[in-house]
Amino acid sequence: MAGFGVHTGKIAVYAADNVDTDRIIPARFLSMVTKSGYGELLFCDVRGEDFPLDQPEAQGATVLVVGTNFGCGSSREHAVWAIQQGGFVAVIARKGEETPGYSDIFRQNAANCGLLLIELESQPHTSIANKGSGAEITIDLPNQTISSGGVEFRFEILAATKDQIIKGLDLVGTTLQYEDAITEFERKHQAYVPSRTS
Repeated sequence: MAGFGVHTGKIAVYAADNVDTDRIIPARFLSMVTKSGYGELLFCDVRGEDFPLDQPEAQGATVLVVGTNFGCGSSREHAVWAIQQGGFVAVIARKGEETPGYSDIFRQNAANCGLLLIELESQPHTSIANKGSGAEITIDLPNQTISSGGVEFRFEILAATKDQIIKGLDLVGTTLQYEDAITEFERKHQAYVPSRTS
């Protein structure tokens, strides 16, 4: 996976709350046996001339701005793949008073696939969403900031997730960082094999 440092791009605003994974990528497409071909299926059941991502100003956007509790519902990496293959490198959600920006399973799938998820409180989220689709923002992951039009907001992210996304590592890649230590451990510790008794 490609690492993430500083990204400047246009936003597409789809600020609906409680968008579940079946809206992101309908379940009928989960039988595909490849990891490609999902971008054109992103939100396919709700697309049309009135849908926010189909507006002219949203074309070419690389940052998706959504509401709260995004990615709820059933677990599927396909939802993350569809967002990434739709051209998005990051998603910005609103953290509600009683709801998270993202469901836990979607959050973990996104980290595993290298999609940056940013969670903002209501005021900074509204400030960014109100700029509207087509506005340009800069995301600085190492410094955990979003800036646009001279205004800067800070966001929080788990240190392990931040490191993983900056380095472009999935779970296997993260584990392989410790390959030498694993090899050394295996060399020193023989597998236990019980002796046979009569």
